[in-house]
Amino acid sequence: MHHLFRLVLGQKDLSRAGDLFSLDDSEIEDSLTEALEQIKLISSSSDYQTNNNDQAVVEICITRITTAIRETESIEKHAKALVGLWDSCLEHNLRPSGKDEDTPHAKIASDIMSCILQNYDRPPVMALAIPIAVKFLHRGNKELCRNMSNYLSLAAITKADLLADHTEVIVKSIIQVW
Repeated sequence: MHHLFRLVLGQKDLSRAGDLFSLDDSEIEDSLTEALEQIKLISSSSDYQTNNNDQAVVEICITRITTAIRETESIEKHAKALVGLWDSCLEHNLRPSGKDEDTPHAKIASDIMSCILQNYDRPPVMALAIPIAVKFLHRGNKELCRNMSNYLSLAAITKADLLADHTEVIVKSIIQVW
């Protein structure tokens, strides 16, 4: 892993997290999968929900990682780690608080969702993502569900057969909303 990712994620050093944006995308591209795995560990810790520093570090790192993936067009290389982090969000509360403020894991899920599902025209990525995507439809977060529905409709246009096994879950989520 790039030494700056190691420092920022290893020490949860918020003061250095912004420095990740000064690095060239190609300089960190080989570190992204390992960084995603480290983020998964941090976000799975018992105090993550209440630790504002860890949440800020994770948010900045995810933004940097998803930007690098987009700019280097390396989604296929990092899809498994992205989907793994995304899937881990399902183990946590995703329902917004009373003020419609997303939970920390809903924020991660939203950022990862857009990075993965913007690649709806890449069947290998969608084959990994769709089984996880449909699980978010029943997690009580209307905004995530609405965005997921939009992305799934795009995926259906380009590769409908990937959604065929999940038709019942998708239809139930539509009925539940209405």
